[in-house]
Amino acid sequence: MEPTESVLILGGSGQAGSGAAALLRQWHPELPLTIAGRNLGRARRVADELGTATAVTVDLARADLGLPPGERYSAVVAAVWDSGLNALSYAQRHQLPYLSLSSGLVDIAPEVIGAAQRATAAPVLLASHYCAGVVVLAVLDQAREFGRVDAVRVGAVLDEADSGGPAGVADLERWGNVTSAGLVRRNGVFAWVDGPDAEEGVATSDGRVLAGRKVPILDVPSLAHATGASEVSFALAIGESTGRRRGGDPSLEIRIELVGVSPHGEPVSMSRYLLHPAGQRPLTALGIALGVERLIGLRGERVLPGIHAPEALVDAAHAAERLAEIGAVFVDVPVAAA
Repeated sequence: MEPTESVLILGGSGQAGSGAAALLRQWHPELPLTIAGRNLGRARRVADELGTATAVTVDLARADLGLPPGERYSAVVAAVWDSGLNALSYAQRHQLPYLSLSSGLVDIAPEVIGAAQRATAAPVLLASHYCAGVVVLAVLDQAREFGRVDAVRVGAVLDEADSGGPAGVADLERWGNVTSAGLVRRNGVFAWVDGPDAEEGVATSDGRVLAGRKVPILDVPSLAHATGASEVSFALAIGESTGRRRGGDPSLEIRIELVGVSPHGEPVSMSRYLLHPAGQRPLTALGIALGVERLIGLRGERVLPGIHAPEALVDAAHAAERLAEIGAVFVDVPVAAA
């Protein structure tokens, strides 16, 4: 049964938030949604397009978020950077499921500590992964072909024209100002790499190689723990995507490489692209929507209080089905380019 209280989406008029709201509306037509933003007019436009949705202004500097008193919600989604973590505290005080996606690995500690101190108050889904955890889920779906995974290498191309709006640009700048080092797992040990060790070319789906770097991202520990692989890395290249190079919109390109053994014990490797012609926004929106759906019990039971990762809550096979529905495809890397 769908909740009678509304899902509060902070930053709901932005690219990721509005995209997630649209998916939730498509999947659950009667689910109430509240689009919260600093610009009420923009939030109202999004809410009006959705139907069964309301719009409110929000002030993340306030403990009550500037929300109307007495309003009740079924979940809080922080689809925008909340430096004071007032949204997390608000969700905990009201015992509401909470999802965030803008902390990133380099500044996630305050959020983790805040969630851990009141772990019994509400479930907290930390989804500050690439595309809100969808890439991790996609990799895990591909890894089902393996009996054991020894190495996971992910390479992502982010088009300069597809940074996710002002909020997304601000997130990238903040993370870049903290560190230039990347996090990897080598020989079963998590380690920081910098300088030449962090440099890694990322091959595009049309055969080019863009200069990239291994980055500090939650996908690395998520994939390492979920697969047991002793070698895990995630490289990001910012440049012209294949879609824009061909005269179209900026496209999403994620290269997934897995090495291990088959269920029968034979050495096996796999190299595929995850592609979407509309860039990273549809996948980020999907990651949020899948998390919300799970948190409030629209798919499976309601999640218990505690700290959760996307791969612990969302079934990878289900995520792959949803990826296909929104137009994403997996394509094998040609042997000559592998």
